[in-house]
Amino acid sequence: MFEKVLIAEDQQSVNFSIQHMVKELGMTGVSHAYYCDDALARLKTGLRDNQPFELLIADLSFAADQSPQQLADGAALIAAAKQLQPALQVLVFSQETNPAVAKNLIDQFGINGYVCKGRRDAEELKEAVTHIYQKKRYFSREIQQAIRQYNAYDFSTFDLAIISQLAQGTLQKDIPTYLQKKGLRPTSLSSIEKRLGEIKTELEFTKNEQLVAYCKDHKII
Repeated sequence: MFEKVLIAEDQQSVNFSIQHMVKELGMTGVSHAYYCDDALARLKTGLRDNQPFELLIADLSFAADQSPQQLADGAALIAAAKQLQPALQVLVFSQETNPAVAKNLIDQFGINGYVCKGRRDAEELKEAVTHIYQKKRYFSREIQQAIRQYNAYDFSTFDLAIISQLAQGTLQKDIPTYLQKKGLRPTSLSSIEKRLGEIKTELEFTKNEQLVAYCKDHKII
């Protein structure tokens, strides 16, 4: 099992619970941090002392307080940690279930696991750590389902340009001018109306406002 694990979690009770869980798996080299900056400093110290951490378990949301931080959240910590130590294994433990957030962490940083906080989270954390140690990846069912739904509709650059303009309050009749300036095709109003109709039908929406809200909620735009 892993010899050196770092836990980055700002809620003390949750932090203690994770420490207890990993120790139950036989890991004794467990360190923790309540701030992302402190977590990154510990990673740097581990590398400097030739005792690098093997696994980072990190939340994504960190509450701001009177202590100013360079790294505002877990995503920023993961980005900095992977740049510092590319081989570091990363397990996210968070209440965040937005598929765009999870997919971004997977695609950009190659995270090894993602467990959602919930009723079975202690059991899932143990499963995830074990899977990762065995060179496997582990993602909570909620995350797997959310990503599958997220991937069910593949937005093109043309689609995103249209929807982004609607989100900014551009009238539909004025979008062709924007597309022409950007060199995107087709640029006719009828093509835009047709495409929006196809997307709304696929996603079972009836109004452009619903489509815009969906894309904002899922951080597509």
